[in-house]
Amino acid sequence: MRVVLFGAIVVASILVAYFMTTESQNKKHLRVIQPNQIIEPGVVPNDLKHVSMGHRVGDFSFQNQYNETVTLDNVKGKVFVVEYFFTTCGTICPRMTQQMMRVQERFKGNDDVKILSFTVNPEIDTVEVMKEYADGHGAVKDQWHFLTGEKEKLYDLARRSFFVLKPAEAQNLGDAGSDFIHTNNFVLVDQQLRIRNYYDGTSMTSVDELMEDIQVLLDEEK
Repeated sequence: MRVVLFGAIVVASILVAYFMTTESQNKKHLRVIQPNQIIEPGVVPNDLKHVSMGHRVGDFSFQNQYNETVTLDNVKGKVFVVEYFFTTCGTICPRMTQQMMRVQERFKGNDDVKILSFTVNPEIDTVEVMKEYADGHGAVKDQWHFLTGEKEKLYDLARRSFFVLKPAEAQNLGDAGSDFIHTNNFVLVDQQLRIRNYYDGTSMTSVDELMEDIQVLLDEEK
């Protein structure tokens, strides 16, 4: 009887270990992206090119579509997605906005997921203009922030925190014009303000992966 009981315990232990190992292997792990890992020419400022650990999104303070001040404190401890766009763009921005609407719909009502859409053209994209654009695309208050402010500060954040302003020869720039350019990238940032990945905001397949990765980060905190 003892032999049988011992055998049953051994078998049960093996099965538990097997399923735990299989589950662990099936879980996706997202790397933390550091400045020195970004190979896109011209994106990372020279003084940050050799940073290999510890990069975090820097402080910011901008106005959203409700003329409310949104700062880094509003997204600390949250998973958030970042894009740079402008409301008068007629090429890639509409496609990016449609894809971001899918992200919002997937996590609608989840206070642990935020979306930050920064303008690259604050001269045109005032609070009032951003409100009209946000309303026209179903942005949920307190979840999807359309942010405007001083151009220099918007650009500095893009260059030094998110690394999303590409050189002029980059592809898929859209209606850049004047002295600003923007990218089709969506940036995924985790609860510790670390960049975890970049995604093509014009691609449904890439945004599907983004939504899966958001869930991975949410599950990691459980």
